[in-house]
Amino acid sequence: MVVPDQSNPDSKKVQVESMFDSIAPKYDLLNHTLSLNIDKIWRRKVARMVSKCSPAAILDVATGTCDLAIVVSRKAHPQSVCGIDLSEEMLNVGRQKVLKANLSDIIKVQKGDAENLPFADNTFDAITVAFGVRNFENLEKGLTEMLRVLKPGGSCFILEFTMPTKFPVKQLYNFYFRRVLPLIGRIVSSNKVAYTYLPESVKAFPQYDEFQSIMQKCGYSSARCRTLSMGIAAIYVGTK
Repeated sequence: MVVPDQSNPDSKKVQVESMFDSIAPKYDLLNHTLSLNIDKIWRRKVARMVSKCSPAAILDVATGTCDLAIVVSRKAHPQSVCGIDLSEEMLNVGRQKVLKANLSDIIKVQKGDAENLPFADNTFDAITVAFGVRNFENLEKGLTEMLRVLKPGGSCFILEFTMPTKFPVKQLYNFYFRRVLPLIGRIVSSNKVAYTYLPESVKAFPQYDEFQSIMQKCGYSSARCRTLSMGIAAIYVGTK
């Protein structure tokens, strides 16, 4: 859920695509450096959870540069992983990483919109999303679309940032996200918007019980949440 630039007449979707296209070449470096590589640990946790379902076909929504798609392929050993993303430049980086990882026979990526998925009903055994649902223009529409293409009994795994509530993690987190991250992001990426909107989008995004309630409203059953790293992130799981 991007906080849009009110002076820009384009939709959130267009703004998100443009923003990620512009930072794609340095996205991985910035992402891993600014998170102190903790995001890699979180993705591995998601992959282990997915592997317990033994899915044959996986959809990775907002796949970006394919970090989660690659980890899930290695941990869960599916027959296929389809990655979809709005940003063609992010996908271009992802394609090179998939090729380097020798996973081109398993992972296929394509440009597409999470709110209008180009797949038939009941296509995938599992769906994964890492740090992508905040960028949906219409959150409920995106969640409903993912549910539509999920097979009955399949699960959707959503990794997202959350706002910690306990001292001193809350104070340190706020200082880092509001002061340190935007500064480094601007210096390295030369994009003022990309690493400034993140704290506000996290703050504005529904979390914990509220997000689980939205998932259930959209039709998911057994919606649950696992907090990570003292409340910095969470994995939400909903079953069809």
